[in-house]
Amino acid sequence: MDKRIEELGAAIRDARQARGMSQAKLAAMIGTDQAAVSRIENGGCGVGIASYIKIADALGVPLKSLVEF
Repeated sequence: MDKRIEELGAAIRDARQARGMSQAKLAAMIGTDQAAVSRIENGGCGVGIASYIKIADALGVPLKSLVEF
């Protein structure tokens, strides 16, 4: 997988953990399951821009704060 996808996943994980949010809670907020959030955070899969926008909104952060590469 592209190193940038791994970096984006790590940024999502860091933002989620900083808010004390579980993967299951984030998954429920964006309409997916915990396993999908885990794959995203571990860089195991990339998703479309609409999904990244949903994730940023659920975390209460600007999308650009997750994409600093």
